[in-house]
Amino acid sequence: MTRGWAWLALAGSVLLWGSSYAATKTSLSYFSPNQLIWLRMVLASLVLLPFWRRLPKPAYRQGDGRWLLLLGLLQPCIYFTCETQAIRFTTSAQAGTIAAMAPLFVALLAWWWLKERLSLPALLGLCCSLIGVGLLSLGASADQAAPNPLLGNSLQLLAMLCIASYMVILKRMSSRYDTWWLTGSQNLLGILFFLPGAWLAGTDHWSQVPWSAWLCVLYLGGIVSLGGFGLYNLAMRTLPAAEAAMSINLVPLLAILMGWLALGEALSPLQGLAALLILGGVLLGQWRPGRKAQAVPEVG
Repeated sequence: MTRGWAWLALAGSVLLWGSSYAATKTSLSYFSPNQLIWLRMVLASLVLLPFWRRLPKPAYRQGDGRWLLLLGLLQPCIYFTCETQAIRFTTSAQAGTIAAMAPLFVALLAWWWLKERLSLPALLGLCCSLIGVGLLSLGASADQAAPNPLLGNSLQLLAMLCIASYMVILKRMSSRYDTWWLTGSQNLLGILFFLPGAWLAGTDHWSQVPWSAWLCVLYLGGIVSLGGFGLYNLAMRTLPAAEAAMSINLVPLLAILMGWLALGEALSPLQGLAALLILGGVLLGQWRPGRKAQAVPEVG
């Protein structure tokens, strides 16, 4: 894949992710978090199933099993649990804004795990963004759309740490494992992981769920869950991890726009300042004067 096609794939994944927060917020009015995630995984797997036999076989190496299991646990299991619960307690706009911190967490993990140098701009950017998250939570008042913004934003931070870990490991595995094979395998693990919670929540009310909510679930499962991570994984085969992670900087802008258009959400002046502080910290953290992004080495 050329770099041009890789960036188009990234643009598609960012568009899907940015619009997913408003759709998730709408769906959670009618489904429990476990039910929503389980339905997403089932729909994504049904879309991929007809093409499964045509996917390239993975080049398995001894020891890959633990990395594959860790990938699946990070995403969708822990990541979706944290993010879906986060959107229950905060607005989709705030959750989407915090999503911008994923690239900084990627840099932090690369420093801690891969012993890559953590630059001063990256460290300052991380601190700046964390301050912004604090202000974003403090500037939010509890209401029906955001009953506990501090808890919701904290869970979203944890979700971003999970997805950053996923991105670093994925880069090391993607050269030997097909993009869609990894995505489908992770969806299958998600179906098994979320099934007990989805079943315990009950389905008696599903017949009363409006068609608009079902359309949101269909969009999240059939398009976002498969297309968002599938396109991102595809781009990761060509682009360095840090460079690809920069694309997430656009997710907050799309999330805020969709939250305003679809749900009528708006940020207070203090929250607007906090959002700018987060985005400014992300841009500062990505500043590498005179240096090019480096690919993450492969496992094994």
